Amino acid sequence: MIQLTVNGVSHSLDIDPSTHLLYALREDLNLHGAKFGCGLGQCGACTVLVAGKPTFSCLMPVSALGKRPVRTIESLGTAERPGPLQKAFIEHQAAQCGYCIAGMIMRAQALLEANPHPTDAEIRKHMEPNLCRCGTHMRILAAIRAVSGTPAGTGKPATETVR
Repeated sequence: MIQLTVNGVSHSLDIDPSTHLLYALREDLNLHGAKFGCGLGQCGACTVLVAGKPTFSCLMPVSALGKRPVRTIESLGTAERPGPLQKAFIEHQAAQCGYCIAGMIMRAQALLEANPHPTDAEIRKHMEPNLCRCGTHMRILAAIRAVSGTPAGTGKPATETVR
């Protein structure tokens, strides 16, 4: 029996300990936000937060989680009531096909929780492991900037004077 805490809820799953977290989320917990992209940890479509850190769930066996909590896109909001980051992605039309967006949002969420006002360079560096094949990277960056309050091309929050 594997014990997981996902989105604040404790679960006991009768699954093989080598099962990757992605499959436990999708098949056993019916959480379909994280997607299978490459299965190699190279695209980020499966990104979730494990103890606040962005993690490729396609590579993480559930036995390696220990007691660390997992958060998925479903913890941030719903279609009817999107969270701030989800809302910004919608407003900035950051999704074209949408396949990568849950992973992008979770990686961005981790960044903003650790650094509420990142510079453009910090956003780009943090988001680098996740790929968007549709090429909406500039809209994704704009959505993250909108939530952080950092205008494009600066490292200063919008509430500060930029000289």
